[in-house]
Amino acid sequence: MIQKEEVIAAIKQVYDPEIPVDVYELGLIYEITILPLNNIEIVMTLTSPNCPAADTIPIEVEEKIRALEGVNEVAVHITFEPPYSTERMSEAAKLELGFC
Repeated sequence: MIQKEEVIAAIKQVYDPEIPVDVYELGLIYEITILPLNNIEIVMTLTSPNCPAADTIPIEVEEKIRALEGVNEVAVHITFEPPYSTERMSEAAKLELGFC
């Protein structure tokens, strides 16, 4: 069975091209669900609906998770509810970006 920590580690390899912080630490990942048969569902958002990387970030998240040994299917769902806020960032991300 795939562990949530493995999925998080894979997601942490994906960076917003305009921000030097991975998408997990940025707070873009809302939900990680590991279903039977190692099917993974991700609910995520983007920094804005007009994000220039909107076409690439979700695909890259899917590819990184799919590369984990034992993963069957991966579904990445984009939502803008609730809207993204910098309050979702981890303390490490806030430090990196000078928010603290």
